[in-house]
This record gives sequence, C-alpha cells and structure tokens, in this order.
Amino acid sequence: MLTTYKIAVAGCGGMANTWVKYALGRSDAEIVALVDIKQEYAQAMAERHGLSCGTYTDIKEAIEETGANLVFDITIPASHFTISTTAMNLGCDVFAEKPLAEKLSECQEIIRVSDRTGRTHTVMQNRRFDNRIRALRELITEGFIGKPGYAGADFFLGPHFGGFRDTMDSPLLLDMAIHTFDQARLILGADPVSVYCQEFNPAGSWYEGQAAAVCIFEMSDGSVFCYRGSWCAEGAPTSWEASWRVTGEKGTAIWDGTGNPYAEAVAPGNQEGGFTREYIRKVAEVPEQPKSFHEGCLDEMFAALEEGRRAETDCRDNIYSMAMVLGAIESSKTGRKVMISELMG
Repeated sequence: MLTTYKIAVAGCGGMANTWVKYALGRSDAEIVALVDIKQEYAQAMAERHGLSCGTYTDIKEAIEETGANLVFDITIPASHFTISTTAMNLGCDVFAEKPLAEKLSECQEIIRVSDRTGRTHTVMQNRRFDNRIRALRELITEGFIGKPGYAGADFFLGPHFGGFRDTMDSPLLLDMAIHTFDQARLILGADPVSVYCQEFNPAGSWYEGQAAAVCIFEMSDGSVFCYRGSWCAEGAPTSWEASWRVTGEKGTAIWDGTGNPYAEAVAPGNQEGGFTREYIRKVAEVPEQPKSFHEGCLDEMFAALEEGRRAETDCRDNIYSMAMVLGAIESSKTGRKVMISELMG
C-alpha cells in the first residue's frame, strides 16, 4: 500500500517555494496546510502554486484540523524548536531547514522528543549532497593522500539579504557556517573535539552582529579543521561551497568549490631523498548532478522514512554539526578554547 504523506508546510518565505515544488512532484505526497505567522504569506504561497489547502497561523491547529503526518519546518531559526517539538508531539515526522535549533539544550530536547514519540526529525544539509563534495570525500577515504592531518575551508562572500540575518548576533556562524562545518565532518568522517574561535565585524559590514570568523577545530580523527569566513566580503568571492585544502600523509586534496576536486600525492619511488618530491595528480570522477542539492537531501529524507531507518542528516547526527556552530560562538564570547564534550554535557 502506497504511503501518503500529508504535509503541513510551516514557514512560507522564499525558501519554502523549493520545498513546495519538490512535494508537488511526488505522487505520494499531498500538501494539506500552509502555515505562517502572517496568514497573507501562506495565502500567497497557496495562490502561487495553485493549492487549495487551508492556510493557518498556528502549527498545532493546522495539524489537528488536517491530519497532517509530516511537517516541513522552513521557519526562521528561532522558531525551529517550537515547531519541531510541537509537530512530533502531535504525531508528525519533521523535515526541517537548518539549523537544528538555536541552543544546544534545544537540540538535545528535540532528540529526546524524537526518541519519546518515535517520530523522526531530519535536517536539511543540502550541501553534503553536492556530488563534488562527495567526490572530494572519496579522494580522501580511498587513501590517495593518506591519513588527513589538516583540512581548511575559506568562505568569503558578500550577500545583501536584508531581513532577519542583518540583525542576528552571529549571522555567519549560526545561519551559514553550519553548511561548511557539516561538509568538514562529511569529508573527514570525524566529529569535533574542541574549538577556538574569534568572531568579528569587519569594516564595511552591513550586519549588526559578527559577520566574520576564524575557527580552529580539533577533530576526532586527530586532524585539525580551520575555517576562515566572512559574509560581508565584497569582491573576489569564493564559491558558496567554500574553497578547500586537505593535507594528508602522502599528499593534498584540493577543491575550489566550483570545478572538480583533485589531489596530488608523492609519486611511487619518490618516498625518500631529494629536497622535494615528485607528485602524481588524480582528478576526481564526479557523476552528473541531475537533481539540485535540496532535492537530493529531500530524496534521502523520504527514502529513510520509507525504509524505516535514520536519514543521513537525522537530528542525532546533525547535533554534532550544530555543536561546531554553538561551540564556536561560545568560544568567541568567552575568548577560550571550548571542549565539545563539556558543551554537550
């Protein structure tokens, strides 16, 4: 018997269009409610996509009136905890935009509610479904450069969003850096152990909060991950996927965030002698990307539900990416190195 997912969409801003279009393309999904604190936004979303479902300002009312069994949480970060826990307590699974929540205690409570209710909670980490970052991971996991000792990511862009991001205390770290942190966990196959971070707001910034940061993470595989980023960097932008360098025992893997990753390693027979070694290069094989990263992540979310397993970005895994974010913010505030185990209690 075909499962029918009755979806309540919470949050009807611009990003919601991507989620709604995806759901409309599935034969096993039906959007039964659109929810926004401004009902006119929900109504506009319904009209934009030709939907005849009800529009609401309260997620609880929407679920109870429509019998929804799945919630798309596309609200602002400050609302994720309330939307997610309310939905799971009412019997719904949740697919949510990042971040998991704004506080680590809230992230942990989301996991507890998921455990208690038996409902799943999965986070949109779309950038790990970019075939190029997975190809970079393959260069590393296959051992071409040997055991990684260092990974670095540079992220320098100047997007003028307007809206809530402009007034956040830590717009770069809390709203964007989680993508890069999550990618670092993916390619290294490791979790954070500690972090030292300095946030700052550079000259020319149009953000009220700290729009730039430098972070040094110790990882569970013994490597160090260094993040350098700014969200108010005009000119010479990096890719949204960041620019990567991973050094290992035998070589280095590179990805500029745009083209295909490659690696250079010491050539056979050049292990000893000489001031420098000769290297061989390997360009990663990157399969065609027929779907967007968002669609790839949503495919995985639905597949996990159908197969009765935890998704790759299940809240229990994603909390470690969130710990990197919140640990970095805590380090910046206190001016000291933060141990992730202490942060998570």
